[in-house]
Amino acid sequence: MSKEPNTCPSYKTMIGGQALIEGIMMLGPTRKATVCRKSDGEMVMEVSERTLIKDRWPVLGIPFLRGVVNFLSSMVNGVKALMWSADCYAEEDGPAEEPSRFEVWLEKTLGGEKAVSALTTLAVVLGITFSILLFLVLPTLLTGGILYFFPDFPLWGRNLMEGAAKVLIFVLYLYLSSKMKDIRRTFQYHGAEHKTIFCYEQGLELTVENVRKMPRHHPRCGTSFLFVVIFLSILISSLVFSFFPVVNPFLRAGMHLLMLPLVVSLTYELNRYVGGHDNLLCRAIRAPGMWMQNFTTFEPDDTMIEVGIAAFQAVLPEKKGSDAW
Repeated sequence: MSKEPNTCPSYKTMIGGQALIEGIMMLGPTRKATVCRKSDGEMVMEVSERTLIKDRWPVLGIPFLRGVVNFLSSMVNGVKALMWSADCYAEEDGPAEEPSRFEVWLEKTLGGEKAVSALTTLAVVLGITFSILLFLVLPTLLTGGILYFFPDFPLWGRNLMEGAAKVLIFVLYLYLSSKMKDIRRTFQYHGAEHKTIFCYEQGLELTVENVRKMPRHHPRCGTSFLFVVIFLSILISSLVFSFFPVVNPFLRAGMHLLMLPLVVSLTYELNRYVGGHDNLLCRAIRAPGMWMQNFTTFEPDDTMIEVGIAAFQAVLPEKKGSDAW
């Protein structure tokens, strides 16, 4: 893991990104850029203007409400970018496949743009559902199944086992994913994204040589956000179940779902604070997420770094400093 002093530059940008299939998406204050690298070496780019949700509805930008809104917005942006990169990747594999009956029906029923919006919404819902089932519901049901044979097991022990199961499943999921060849390449692009942002925050010129020297672990990474979500869900659920002892695993899973918006909101506010400060407490909070990045970021090659630079430069604001964290 990178040493902490190297991961806390004096200037912190709000520009962030996401690794894609052979590409990177960057989100700036006013623009979104998606860049992919084709097998022939050509880079393709899509740049669009951003309208933040809080600009349309200011009430959605207030603390503890903006967390859930921004989380859903990032999911939508991420899925759209992944679909775009998948289309670019598919174009190189020969003639396009015939659309499925469902796709044909969706196109006829809703039309082009509405069909894409419907598919994006479906993908977001399925992605969130999968994450909830895997990281929240499954640990609860597994713990409940094991402790069915130990009815006198103390409630604090149950909470501890459930929390340990959440962390274990999350770490195992990331570890196994990192061993897949295609996912590993995506994680290399993740490293290129981090390195590019670091280079900019250090005030260096965005060149391949400068970016290559930067750390690949970033304190404001989405991996850290997910880990804090799981950690806070353990703390909050342990507190709630101390006052409302629930043993039935299905009821416990339902209560976890009800508490999820609160957990996401608190996590967002905590990450905003931790991302903007550098002290012993903030470093301690960042440490587990930084360690997790050993599984989700790998050293990129120069062509991947070039993609990161191109995407980043496309979203830089005209006014210097307007992207400050």
